[in-house]
Amino acid sequence: MTGTLPLDGMRVVELSSFVATPLGGMTLAQLGADVIRIDQVGGGPDIDRWPLAPSGRSLYWAGLNKGKRSVTADLRSPEGRGVVAGLVAESGVVLTNAPPRQGLTFDELKAARPDLIHVQLQGTRDGGNAVDYTVNAAMGFPAVTGPSGQDAPVNHSLPAWDVACGLYMAIGLLAAERRRLRTGEGQSIRVALQDVALATAGNLGYLAEAQLGTPRQRLGNHLFGDFGRDFSTADGRVMVTTLTARHWRDLVEATGLGEVSAALERAFDADFRRAGDRFVHREALGGVLAPWFASRTCEQVEDVLKGTSVLWSRYRDFAEVAAGLQDEPLMARLDQPGVGPHLAPGSPLRPGGASLPPAPAPTLGEHTDEVLRQVLNLSPERIAALRNAGAVAG
Repeated sequence: MTGTLPLDGMRVVELSSFVATPLGGMTLAQLGADVIRIDQVGGGPDIDRWPLAPSGRSLYWAGLNKGKRSVTADLRSPEGRGVVAGLVAESGVVLTNAPPRQGLTFDELKAARPDLIHVQLQGTRDGGNAVDYTVNAAMGFPAVTGPSGQDAPVNHSLPAWDVACGLYMAIGLLAAERRRLRTGEGQSIRVALQDVALATAGNLGYLAEAQLGTPRQRLGNHLFGDFGRDFSTADGRVMVTTLTARHWRDLVEATGLGEVSAALERAFDADFRRAGDRFVHREALGGVLAPWFASRTCEQVEDVLKGTSVLWSRYRDFAEVAAGLQDEPLMARLDQPGVGPHLAPGSPLRPGGASLPPAPAPTLGEHTDEVLRQVLNLSPERIAALRNAGAVAG
């Protein structure tokens, strides 16, 4: 699909590490942008981050840098920073979470490229340090995660704020690029990890709920505000969720518990077509449904609920998910250098309905000479001189 992708023709210089910024860059690369990741010679702090392949290569780094080009430069030296500044001047778009360095600040880069788009990730809005795990702790989510009655906070294993922040960065960059197309003007955009988490907590009502009433309590695997919980089956465990009156109707009809549900409505003076009533009486409803699930296997549950509107899924671990990847259309075989062939995801976005398959992540510094030649028009002699000076490396 070369030449037909939505961002074909856009070039982005990425100075990044860890999750949010690399994810933002990869999102753009998967849509056709030429994303040039800049790393310190020898690799940045995330080059060997776990999990690792049997070869010792970072699966984390490879997973978040698919489809990019890699340039390594000595960011500690004026000459190395000068090379990067030149790439920025030619590209006009920067995505970064790197600390400001002399020669690579927004004002200095803008002086050479007045229409520069510069998207900077921060920890906190005032420039303080923060990472997903500290932001999550500060936003209150660990206090409502985990089983009911537990006092200690429970962290979530998914770096949700990093993921959301990376996507915000990509959206902000595209918004600035659209503005530049209309006005010819560049823009500096800053995105703070803490602001992303705070905005999400506010947008989902958690903060208003705490201001206007009682803060959210732990519910274990219960769904807040409606009926949803996990059930043991004869051979595993399932999560079942209802979000509408139709979902609830189909669940009680499929399980044959319609009369019992009606009797509970009369006893509690409730109407289970209403989400709030289902939530308030979740323990009683769960107690009625639990024996039905416990007496059936997951396959039998699937046979009964198939064709209904009921939202449900069997719990699986990562090994089980990995064992079934060959049936997932998002996944495709990828021969990643240093890692080997495996199934990897392409982009979840499908322009025109077409799948965007994964492209390998670069090896560190793989495209240094190519990029300096193509983007900066440097001669082989000049590139060799930069290499000999230690300003760049392959």
